[in-house]
Amino acid sequence: MLGAAALALPASAQTWPAKPVSLIVPFPAGGTTDVLARALSDRLAQSLGQAVIVENKPGAGATLGADYVAKSRPDGHTLLIGAVHHTIAPSVYRKLPYDFQKDLAPVTEIALVPNVLVVNATTPVRSVAELVAMLKAQPGAHNFGSNGNGTAQHLIGTQFENMTGTQFSHIPYKGSGPLATDLLGGQILMSFDTVTPVLPHIKAGKLRALAVTTARRSSALPEVPTLDEAGLKGFAIGTWFGVLAPAATPKEIVARLNTELVRIIQSPDFRKRMAEIGAEPIGNTPEQMAAQIRSETDKFARLVKDAKVVIE
Repeated sequence: MLGAAALALPASAQTWPAKPVSLIVPFPAGGTTDVLARALSDRLAQSLGQAVIVENKPGAGATLGADYVAKSRPDGHTLLIGAVHHTIAPSVYRKLPYDFQKDLAPVTEIALVPNVLVVNATTPVRSVAELVAMLKAQPGAHNFGSNGNGTAQHLIGTQFENMTGTQFSHIPYKGSGPLATDLLGGQILMSFDTVTPVLPHIKAGKLRALAVTTARRSSALPEVPTLDEAGLKGFAIGTWFGVLAPAATPKEIVARLNTELVRIIQSPDFRKRMAEIGAEPIGNTPEQMAAQIRSETDKFARLVKDAKVVIE
């Protein structure tokens, strides 16, 4: 019976993986996407019996890496570490060379990571209220950094600006690594990055966390209030990360990938690693991930329209 079942599978599914698998990270090394990819790669390699290589392809608010995977051979050997940014991009970019919902097949969500409003520890402000007061006293004099135009960090900053009635400049970076360098160096006032890349700097006393952007507090920073608690009622945006394949990838390969990845995500050692970086592991079905993508694409379309964010 098992032999007959194997013969019923497409030849590509039977032999997969036939070579190393590439995990495409659409940001530079050092950010949350990169950290999650590297946390998965060795474990997935052990499960598949093939090397799993992390490749960084940053640029254009994570859309360059997504386009690369969307146009790759649909044989299960090239995968994208996608994120919430990809559900924002269709609303902020006038033209994209791919359709995120049509050209990529969801496999599973890896984790949800809260974003956190941080300032350099040398800045005198110690609360959201004090920050807002400073920004209002000096309209347009300060800036915030994000890891790219059209990313969640960019939209969170714009939403913060609109809800507080403040005015400051947006400085886009290619990823969290260069963003953190300038934040620590004092070139920018603040950022709304995910917890993972800034947590070591917060613990070291170099950055000060003022609030998290999700509806609930972060388990990694339980003493830090939410923006909702800090007075921005209803503010709730977080960053999820997941694995996607080119749309025409055989369903059998997607199913195998889902099985292997969910097993890894639910394993005690992976969950321990997620707790260390402030991430909440997920591990859901392709259908659940697809529903999340549809829902968030619609939600962010409304937020982008209200915020009037458009990138040529």
